[in-house]
This record gives sequence, structure tokens and C-alpha cells, in this order.
Amino acid sequence: MSGATRLAGVMGWPVEHSLSPKLHSFWLRDLGIRGQYLPLAVQPKDLARALWSLPALGFRGVNITVPHKEHAIHLVDEVAPIAVRIGAVNTITVAEDGLLHGTNTDAFGFVQNLRAGAPAWQPGRPILVIGAGGAARAVCIGLLEVGAAEVRVCNRTRARSDELAREIGGNVLVVDWSDREAAAEETGLLVNTTTLGMQGSDPLPMSLARLPMDAVVTDIVYVPLKTPLLTAAERRGNIVVDGLGMLLYQAQPGFHSWFGQQPKVTAAVRSHLSSG
Repeated sequence: MSGATRLAGVMGWPVEHSLSPKLHSFWLRDLGIRGQYLPLAVQPKDLARALWSLPALGFRGVNITVPHKEHAIHLVDEVAPIAVRIGAVNTITVAEDGLLHGTNTDAFGFVQNLRAGAPAWQPGRPILVIGAGGAARAVCIGLLEVGAAEVRVCNRTRARSDELAREIGGNVLVVDWSDREAAAEETGLLVNTTTLGMQGSDPLPMSLARLPMDAVVTDIVYVPLKTPLLTAAERRGNIVVDGLGMLLYQAQPGFHSWFGQQPKVTAAVRSHLSSG
């Protein structure tokens, strides 16, 4: 990995939607680092060849985005325990000996964003998680690792919730979709991990009438920043945490590994990512 300019990037198919190049380029400029972070459009059939070429091309690592996260875990030389548990890799570092080290920072990013946006939140009360996909898996694992007493998972397709609870283990309870509003009672945190509420999608069909007034509400969607769920929660007085911070915090470990400095999540970087 010779050369003065440090290289990293993000692999996906497609990759044009990713905000990662905009984010990492901001941090590189802000910290005065001579480096580049590139969007790398890689078809699924080419992922292995692309990853194994990173050392020869001088890359220090890459982020992995859809649809490669689950496949990449089988292509790296070493996998961090958290990535094994989540079942996906989103951050790869090229070691000095050329070996590829894979980890997953989604759970870390979610928890850091939650703590930054709601510093008083504690994991002692039940938590309701809407959704049962890959994002929900990372969120549930992150919550359990910080001591969540009970995580209630609710998804339109009950079978996916059952599978998630069975694979994760711990204090994860499955709730029927029809019972989602009742399941919000006594909770200290409501998390939407679905795309419902994203720009162009229908809002999450859920009344907050039974949600405690002191519960925190967060949404991993960040386009728009204030989803209909967050708007409704804020209107009734709940603390809300938008999804943009999860993207920012999950990016910190990779940046530090590749470029040697710890970037900060600031109002300036949030504004930069939110701008057109």
C-alpha cells in the first residue's frame, strides 16, 4: 500500500445512491488528509474479484453496501464477531499483509446515534422494533449488547420476525402486526427499521396513542429527515432521533482505520449531507 494518497471507497450495485463518498470526502477535507474515497460500481458476479484486487490496487479498505453485504462475509480473510452475529459485512480493511478484515458497524452506528440524540435514554424498559430485515437485525443486536431488557419485534410477515428472534436469541419477543400499537405500551423506545416513511413510500401505519409520552422514537430512514412517524411523535411531545446520525456514526470506524484519524459527527457534516 505505497503512495502518499490513501485510497478507500464503497462497493455496491448500483452505488450512485450512496452518500458515503460525500461524507468521507467532507471528512478528508476537514482533517486535511491526502486521500480519496471513491464510488465503486461492482456487479454481484464480480464482487470476489473486486475485493481480492484491493491490495494490489493500493486500497486501504472499502465500505460494502447493497446488495453485497451478506455475500462479502464469505470473501474476506477474517470476520469480526459482530459481523458474524449480524450476518453481514459493511466495512473491510486491508491489513499490512494484504489480508481482508471484515466487520459490521451498523449496530455501533445505531446505538451511538441514539445516545447522541437521546442522552437520557436507558435500556431498562421494553423496546419495540418495527421490521425484521437486515437493518432490524443490526438494531436488535446493538440494543441487546447495551443491555436491553426486552426487545419486541413486529413485522408484517410474522415468519420473518420468528426467524429473526430465533437466530438472535436473548430477550427478543415476537409481536403480531395487528398488535403493534398495543405492543407500544410501557416501552421506552420505538424504532422503525422499515422503508415505510421514506420519500416516495407510504408512511408507517401506526397510531402512537398508546406509546408513553416519555418514550424515544427513532427512524433509520433519513430521506426525509423528519419522517411522518417522527413528525407525529414530536408533535405529541416525544423525543425523536432521525436516521442520518446512524449513517454518520457507522462510518467513523472505517474512516479511522483507513485514514488514521477519528472524524467527528458535527452540525457541519450533518448540514453537508442534508444539502442537495
